[in-house]
Amino acid sequence: MNKLSVYILKRYLLLLVGLSIMAFGVAFSIKASLGTSPISSVPYVVSLFTSLTVGTATITMHCVFILLQILILRKNYHPIQLMQLPVAFFFGYLTDFGVWAVQGIHCDTYWQQWLVCLVGILLVAVGVSFEVKAGVIVLAGEGVVLAICKVFPQVKFGYMKVGFDVTLVIIACILSLAFTGQLQGVREGTVAAALLVGMIAKQLGKLLAKWELEKE
Repeated sequence: MNKLSVYILKRYLLLLVGLSIMAFGVAFSIKASLGTSPISSVPYVVSLFTSLTVGTATITMHCVFILLQILILRKNYHPIQLMQLPVAFFFGYLTDFGVWAVQGIHCDTYWQQWLVCLVGILLVAVGVSFEVKAGVIVLAGEGVVLAICKVFPQVKFGYMKVGFDVTLVIIACILSLAFTGQLQGVREGTVAAALLVGMIAKQLGKLLAKWELEKE
């Protein structure tokens, strides 16, 4: 293999590692029962009133996001972004595996729930920082935000990402109340994830910036 092939392989391997860590972060968040991260809130709620698992619901949601990107960008949509599809399947199935793997963890008290929740938040942040460092394919949710920003360049990515996450949480709340009769999947842990994941990922990104993959 030439240097370029090795360089690309390293980036995709880093992406897969990041997705794996992120999937386990989602699993820990679900186990804590304090609310999942905004991006996982809808799949989790859907899994409560359908036969779909969290992972399968995640894959379905990502497929919808990919379709939205195509509709938004139309002729400006780059086919390479269809790589988001296998990434979605990988992430979805790993999430289900993570949920299965952590089922033996017991949270008998509120502080234990918060401990597990914070572990989940940390893992998601690490996964996100690895995904960003890999710099190859973004998850479909971020792809939608980037697509909207491309059509409306006056809107900053950060603001659009916040608006997108808030929209997902609102949808999760509506679905939960409509189909389960109570608010599930969105709690104080959701707020904590929304506030902390980005900040932790940003700090980790500064550390990872010193790691130059092409020189290894």
